[in-house]
Amino acid sequence: MHQIPPCPVCKQSLHVEKLRCGHCQTGVEGQFQVARFQALSAEQLAFVDVFVRNRGKIKDVEQALGLSYPTVVARLDEVVLALEGPNTAPTSDRRTVLEALASGRMSPSEAAELLKK
Repeated sequence: MHQIPPCPVCKQSLHVEKLRCGHCQTGVEGQFQVARFQALSAEQLAFVDVFVRNRGKIKDVEQALGLSYPTVVARLDEVVLALEGPNTAPTSDRRTVLEALASGRMSPSEAAELLKK
């Protein structure tokens, strides 16, 4: 199944207005609320899955994903920002990575990897 894409014109969230049963083809129209986690990318959902399975223990998430502590924290920050809304994530993401890099909590190569996204 595909993620709901942003508007191709203004990049804001699209609204779900039509649902259809795959079995009997019954359709329902209206304005429907989607789950907040729908805003997450497939990569972010995979991270949340690992995070929850490890009960939020960052050290265990580090081991499960083979990532450093700063990278796990940066990815968690990305998830939180994505859940807050599309207008806050890009600027805050970049700022979080740059702050971690400046404070020495993240290596230049880790920062470069995260800023590519």
